[in-house]
Amino acid sequence: MPKNALGYTRRYYEGAVSTLCAGCGHDSISAAIVQSFFELDIEPHRVAKLSGIGCSSKTPTYFLGSSHGLNSVHGRMPSVLTGANLANRELLYFGVSGDGDSASIGLGQFAHSIRRGVNMVYIVENNGVYGLTKGQFSATADTGSKSKRGVVNSDSALDLVSLALQLGATFVGRSFSGDKRQLVPLIKAAVEHEGAAFIDVISPCVAFNNHNGSTKSYDYVREHNEVVNRLDFIPRRAEITADFASGTVEEIIQHDGSVIHLRKVADDYDPHDRIAASNYLQARAAAGEIVTGLLYLDNKPEDLHSHLNTTETPLNTLDESSLCPGTEALDSINESLR
Repeated sequence: MPKNALGYTRRYYEGAVSTLCAGCGHDSISAAIVQSFFELDIEPHRVAKLSGIGCSSKTPTYFLGSSHGLNSVHGRMPSVLTGANLANRELLYFGVSGDGDSASIGLGQFAHSIRRGVNMVYIVENNGVYGLTKGQFSATADTGSKSKRGVVNSDSALDLVSLALQLGATFVGRSFSGDKRQLVPLIKAAVEHEGAAFIDVISPCVAFNNHNGSTKSYDYVREHNEVVNRLDFIPRRAEITADFASGTVEEIIQHDGSVIHLRKVADDYDPHDRIAASNYLQARAAAGEIVTGLLYLDNKPEDLHSHLNTTETPLNTLDESSLCPGTEALDSINESLR
């Protein structure tokens, strides 16, 4: 098998054999994650993968088997990830959640982790149903969509992409589990981004939400997918060679100096304008279209550690002398507050 620059094969980045339903979109996302880390030449032990509860939250078992991992309580993955990130900033944090885990019981957790700018990749595997409890509508199910039993959803849908934009995420994207060509470079760019990177991945549930009337089925997403850009991710450390067709191309510089080559479908789409991106998403949603691609990017992101001005040394490695400087230091602090 081919090896990357570290001498590892793709197999080294895989995990256990999946127990999800055959054809589940989540397995395609796991495969895209495996390919992304293999191509980025990242050692799995540098990664901390965290999840909550649900079909999506089972998937970290199926990729990066040699990385750190924690399956947390339902909806509480973001706070556990935040705590781990504060304790050890040297790991790469990868949060995997679902539309039930993040848009219902964990909505507040999702919101606060994004607004705090935690340096992480946050992926929601979005199928619009509760797959573990027989296919009830989730909070992301579109109004008017039909369940497998023919029930019509009358509730308004939560759009996590719009929420992420409003909450201050510095990298926002949406993709489709069936579009590996788009999803892989999107994940790679999110991993290299320093800040809160959020990707909503439409991932059809073959057991309960892949029928006529569903707005998150394979056929519906393929028919209504509006791709706003074609992505390629080229690390700065690698030799850059590319052959691009005619069209508008923009270089988006990541914080570490790496580059995403972005080919625009619409000349007036600006991925640097948060307000315009939000308006565009709502306009296309009203037209019944699902916008995918890199939707927003802040070229100068900041993460939680820069906001809090924490020490460069990971907190979990500080010794007693650093954590307890003694009475003289305490007296000095108290005196400064008088």
